[in-house]
Amino acid sequence: MNKFRIKSKILCINLIFLAILPLIVNAQITTKTTEIISLISQPRLNPEDRISQADIEKHHLSLKEIRKAGMLVFSTPFNKHDGFGDGTPDITIFDNRSPGNRPTLQGNNTFLRVNGLDAQTCLECHTILSNATVPARLGVGGVGGASQNAMFQANNIDVTDTNNDGIADFNGRFINPPFLFGSGGVELVGLEMTVDLQSLKQQAIDNPNTTVLLTSKGIDFGSIVADSNGNIDTGNIKGVNDDLVIKPFGRKGEFATVREFDVGAASFHLGMQATELVGEGVDEDQDGVVDELTKGDLSALSIFNTTMDRPVQSGDNDDDHDGFVLFNSIGCADCHIPQLNTKTKFLPYKLIGENQSPFNNTFYQTDLSKIPTKFEKNNQGGIEVNLFSDLKHHYMGEALKESFSLATNKQNGEFITARLWGIADTAPYLHDGRALTLADAIELHDNPGSEAAIVGRNFKALSDEEKLNLIKFLNTLRTPPRPNLDVLPRVEMMLHN
Repeated sequence: MNKFRIKSKILCINLIFLAILPLIVNAQITTKTTEIISLISQPRLNPEDRISQADIEKHHLSLKEIRKAGMLVFSTPFNKHDGFGDGTPDITIFDNRSPGNRPTLQGNNTFLRVNGLDAQTCLECHTILSNATVPARLGVGGVGGASQNAMFQANNIDVTDTNNDGIADFNGRFINPPFLFGSGGVELVGLEMTVDLQSLKQQAIDNPNTTVLLTSKGIDFGSIVADSNGNIDTGNIKGVNDDLVIKPFGRKGEFATVREFDVGAASFHLGMQATELVGEGVDEDQDGVVDELTKGDLSALSIFNTTMDRPVQSGDNDDDHDGFVLFNSIGCADCHIPQLNTKTKFLPYKLIGENQSPFNNTFYQTDLSKIPTKFEKNNQGGIEVNLFSDLKHHYMGEALKESFSLATNKQNGEFITARLWGIADTAPYLHDGRALTLADAIELHDNPGSEAAIVGRNFKALSDEEKLNLIKFLNTLRTPPRPNLDVLPRVEMMLHN
């Protein structure tokens, strides 16, 4: 009898909960609607959620608080009250390709798509954690699919193929978005390499007419010679620009830091201008909004991006080991170097500029061996970065060369060595996503003029079993399974009729 009464009470409680559940759901919907209504004619990024540069520099905030503010900058759909867009174009200015004075598609006054102004958030381009599952696993900081490709600074696209040659001519760049996981480790490796190369440059200046070999972390960047006046002969530099600054970010290796990339990406994709680029109180794009991205906003964003979880490696069986042996033997590891080590575990942050001295004038640092990045420590006092790249520029051949009208032939054919960590989850592949499988991507290395043509030919010469083992090894290189959980809001799905 007592058991029956207890069960009856439980049943009554459940019935009461089911009766009031619609009221709870409606209350939550009403609250959310009220929040949205309150944002009419207001910036979408709540001013109360933005943090100042001073708060970061004076260590008033924890890393988690900074990361949360950065996540909001990364994920908030900006509107025109935030500063989204370029404003009304000035028809007296000839340049309509660069951010700040672009038209909009069909005069819609918001989006352009073919040359940026193609998203409201960073998140829109970086949403896929894994394309190895069906459906894809989504999250913050992942790669983009082909529909998310950036169409960079084109002013001609021949979609009707007027030459009738099967080619839709395009004089911009078609760029597939990579993920951001582990970018702090990559940036730190690049900064240390830059310090090495700048030191070797000074060595050349101090020893005129003496050839100085450019080597950092075991990677060969050619050589330089200085004359007695300090002028540098850069003719034998390879894999890095003449300024000897390692720039790991961007498919072409254009940006030394994530912060630099963020400044350019925000302007191109969102029409959001950074104060450290245009100045405080300056409305350069004439959209009626100043201080669209403050120094504090960018610092929070770059710290969030560089402290995301790092990619991981799974699996440890004989096939995976055999695949790694093949990866080395056919030449993949000559450029896709599995691991680079740093001398310090602390990533410094500074405003854009002064790339030749990356550890000077910094305002903050993070320990990349701690949560959430958790890079493994090495015996040098630094960290192990298993990026599978040499961070060099390589000419990848005529078949992969772009046709960007604002670049030289050499620049169109060169790309920075892709980082392979996480590769199992990040299809499609190559700079524009043209390779739908890993085998396609490897085989496309074999084309006229490609520095990696021999690797593509070596792969083609493998037996089917060997190819499969190599692909199995690459499939152990995974993106982090549940990144950014420390700052993401808990999402609860409630289904109702």
